[in-house]
Amino acid sequence: IGISLNALNYYGDLAPSPSSFSTDLSFTKPGFGISYTHRFGPRYSLMAQFMFATIKGSDAESADKGDLSNGIYRYQRNLSFRNQIKELSVVAIFDLFENDQTYMSRVKWTPYAYLGIAAFMHNPQAIAPAKDLQGNPLPEAGNYVDLEPLGTEGQHSNLASTDANYGIKPYSLLQIAIPFGLGARFRLNDVMDLSADVGFRYTFTDYLDDVSANYVDLTKLSSPLAQAMSYRTNELAGY
Repeated sequence: IGISLNALNYYGDLAPSPSSFSTDLSFTKPGFGISYTHRFGPRYSLMAQFMFATIKGSDAESADKGDLSNGIYRYQRNLSFRNQIKELSVVAIFDLFENDQTYMSRVKWTPYAYLGIAAFMHNPQAIAPAKDLQGNPLPEAGNYVDLEPLGTEGQHSNLASTDANYGIKPYSLLQIAIPFGLGARFRLNDVMDLSADVGFRYTFTDYLDDVSANYVDLTKLSSPLAQAMSYRTNELAGY
């Protein structure tokens, strides 16, 4: 039985740049997990874990507006999000060093690798601006609002075949991921270990941040709030 303290970050459409693994370290957030592991052989174990964590991103805070080839456009887009994730995973763990004795006589330390599958619930949110695009006050101003029900890319709108994003479907808040990583485990005493690892999640959704497709005709969106959450460039000074 184990507990874990995790540090999570995110790479996606709201990363500082489009390069692989671009991320803003200042948005690293804590996560917490509980797990149960069962050993099946000298090197093989299976671990089930529940984890709760938050990821965040912000164009205005992460993009380099001095980068005229890419960063300035991300800055002008001015989107942001947070996503609180609840994940249940099962991973197979392979130890480099064998333990062919009893648990009490296990090795002092061993590197390991893991690979598995996870199901997670997510819910991208963003803080609503003070006013809608027509300048009217928004009752949700200053509060986090759920983005998926708003359909900010036209998911809940009646789009014509000539509209951008025609045929787009709502995304599911229940998703699958592939967790994998490397780490090392150290024996503290007869009954306790301490481990540390670096892991990644390969997801099958592009909507952790509610951003994937093109801008949609704002007049087709369902409400002033949906319009305000879809297009936020007007909130920047000078735009």
